[in-house]
Amino acid sequence: MKNLLKSSLLVLSLTFSSAVVLHAQETAGLGKYVNTFIGTYPLTDPKILGYELPKDWRSWAGLTFPGSSMPNAMVQLSPMTEYGSGAGYEYEDNIIYGFTHTNKGHWNLCNIPLMPVWEGGIASAKAAIAASDNTIEGKGRNPKDFGSLFSHEQESAAPGFYQVYLQNYKVKVSLTSTLRSGFHRYEFENASGRQIIFDLGRSNNNISDWEITQVGKNVLQGSQKTGERIYFYAVINTGITALEKTNDAKAGGYARIKLTNGGKDPVEVKIGLSFVSAANAKENLEKEIGAKTFDQVRQQALQTWEQVLSKIQVKGGTEKQKQLLYSSLYRSLLWPALRSDVNGEYTDAKMKRVQSSDFNYYTEPSLWDTYRNKDVLLGLISPKVALDVIKSMKDVGDKTGFIPTFFHGDHGTSSIVGAYLRGIDDFDVKGTYEILLRNANVSPGARPHLEEYIKKGYISDPDIAHPEVETKASAGVSKTLEYAYDDYSLAQLAKKMGDTANYRILMARSKNYKKMFDPGSRFMRGRLANGDWIKPFDPQQPYYEYMYREANAWQVSFFAPHDMKGLIELYGGAAGFESKLDSLFTLPWNPKHIARNVETFIGQYCHGNQPDHEAPFAYTFIGKPEKTQKVLDNIMNNLYGIGEKGLALAGMDDAGEMSAWYVLSATGLYTFSATDPEYLVTAPLFDEVKWKTSTGRTLTVSKPGKGRGIKEIKVNGKTSDGYFVSHDLFKNGGKVELRTE
Repeated sequence: MKNLLKSSLLVLSLTFSSAVVLHAQETAGLGKYVNTFIGTYPLTDPKILGYELPKDWRSWAGLTFPGSSMPNAMVQLSPMTEYGSGAGYEYEDNIIYGFTHTNKGHWNLCNIPLMPVWEGGIASAKAAIAASDNTIEGKGRNPKDFGSLFSHEQESAAPGFYQVYLQNYKVKVSLTSTLRSGFHRYEFENASGRQIIFDLGRSNNNISDWEITQVGKNVLQGSQKTGERIYFYAVINTGITALEKTNDAKAGGYARIKLTNGGKDPVEVKIGLSFVSAANAKENLEKEIGAKTFDQVRQQALQTWEQVLSKIQVKGGTEKQKQLLYSSLYRSLLWPALRSDVNGEYTDAKMKRVQSSDFNYYTEPSLWDTYRNKDVLLGLISPKVALDVIKSMKDVGDKTGFIPTFFHGDHGTSSIVGAYLRGIDDFDVKGTYEILLRNANVSPGARPHLEEYIKKGYISDPDIAHPEVETKASAGVSKTLEYAYDDYSLAQLAKKMGDTANYRILMARSKNYKKMFDPGSRFMRGRLANGDWIKPFDPQQPYYEYMYREANAWQVSFFAPHDMKGLIELYGGAAGFESKLDSLFTLPWNPKHIARNVETFIGQYCHGNQPDHEAPFAYTFIGKPEKTQKVLDNIMNNLYGIGEKGLALAGMDDAGEMSAWYVLSATGLYTFSATDPEYLVTAPLFDEVKWKTSTGRTLTVSKPGKGRGIKEIKVNGKTSDGYFVSHDLFKNGGKVELRTE
């Protein structure tokens, strides 16, 4: 495994507290609780992971990046310690290769890398790289010509800010950013031999070509092409003496910018990005940064984050719980990413240049992950962004015929309908509904295997003698269950639109999840095309794409968030359902079952991936909320901010889904069925939680005392009969008071 210990080399010999101290000294307000390094550190303990990591594997304990970003911005300016890794930064590494301007944490992006170098340090930097382990996973993609040792003792970060000292080049790097532009400040110890590498032949995607041109004595512009072309326009505050290209326009190539000798003043690079043109990148830079100083831009970023973070305010709780809450809220609001320029132009799904005057264009949400909770949280915190994301998806639908899906399922339906039912409705609802109906009924289109699903009510998998984790097939169980939920979601919009015929059809289809339930084994189980159950059958075996998508039978067998009453009946009623659910959380994980992103378990329950994230809440539907609370507390206390330095998560953050789960669970209001405008109430970690709603009102959730078992819920002074509260509280404000013991 990528030599994690390295005899405690620099990286792992340093304590987590040192990074936090630097960070806390530089940040006031709620931003002081945001630790952007959480999710950058790996897990190695098999007791947490569930199995021994195979040789050369790194756990997916977050895959987050620590650099500078504004909420839902185009630019994410962050250090790269390993190309080909999830987010480009892995805490155990001790070499930085550059600073890239886009990031998501999904093995892609990381575009337009810049790296300041000092000529006198090049030889020592090459020696450091040669001495490093350059053979494991993505390390073969790292540049061999430059890079520098760094120490976490000389590294700090905060919302909208990142800083590190590059030891080989003797330069302190400080980064901040706006929505569409980055700002680099390089404090060289040496006035001569200063250079900047534009490592344009490299990113986390394959590079097909790149270009860079000097268009003024201190101005550069160019582009980098992966699947799409990203343009930049950069202004340096000092003169350029030479622009030298190596492997011009090819993958792995780069440009070396040699700078005039200077004094003690920092070298500053202001760089605008655009997915449309270099001219737009220039305009983005001029409008967003212009003549502003580094400190002014940094302060603006901090103020913006403070406004966003302050929409949730808490009393009580521990310092760690506050850190996890606000760090999770921060990560929940980094994606989707802005793609339109200040002039309203963007490149659409057909790669055409388009002008918009009424909305900002955003990337597609990571819907398989984020529809569960994060898309709802985005609407609560940033409703204008959520609205524009819907308009962006509608724009894709107008151009391609289908609302975009992501990875698996058709959860744009849930995301859009859930937002609409919560009052985010200033979009072409009728036109969007018509495209979503195409998603649900037209093949080929957004839903693979749709014809079989409509004909049979389920999706089959082939008969494979010895299926393994990597076996590729239909993932029929997961698809059937998720399409059934998507049909329910669309039915709710059909009802609002007065489309009674489609409402009835879709609601009937929403029961299709039952066709995957095998009463003999009491699991959601794969079926062959002729309807027979697949055998042999091991409910503990995880698969990536056979019967189940990144899960085993245990982890998907409690998914029917739209029809929990019907699901409970399949198990013979409350007693049978409770017994099966108890087993989910108590049956030990078999360490022989190894799947890379199926990790960190409570019994068979896997919090390291999404497919069963609703399961802990299921006890509430059989009148056992105390069991739900016990599992939730275990997860929140033991699977976030964990590992050797308290910097790991239970699994991949997946564009903020893991983080949003924590935010909603820690504040006591969870989106069990994200489509429905209601929230399941659990005991918050804090004595009081105040939400500043988008209407300017306040929603307060209070839980005096240390008790974790809810005995009574009062909504605006009246005792509630159940455990759900309406989204009306976020519209009108109000009070939710919990009595616990």
